Amino acid sequence: MDHAQYEEYVMTLIVQAGQCRSMLMTAIREAKQGNFDAADTLVAQAKEALKDAHHIQTKLIEYDEGEGKLPVHIVMVHAQDHLMNAVLMMDLAGEIIDLRRVTQQ
Repeated sequence: MDHAQYEEYVMTLIVQAGQCRSMLMTAIREAKQGNFDAADTLVAQAKEALKDAHHIQTKLIEYDEGEGKLPVHIVMVHAQDHLMNAVLMMDLAGEIIDLRRVTQQ
């Protein structure tokens, strides 16, 4: 993997994870307003963004093979942080939206 491809993967990971997080925050706000169809649509879109981010992460892991082939720069740490936050947001958003759904019935 050349440097340009590595950078593209890392930046794509950041973008996809960031999009996931943003969509989930919007979904929570929609649920707060009682717009559960919109919230559900946003969660589905966020799942796709998270899936794309995981796909990139998997490519990076497969290339590295646990042998340290890839440099670990601060931007890679930043990308992994974004991904971790997106995964956490997915879990929390589901719970928050479900709670909103129950309290508004």
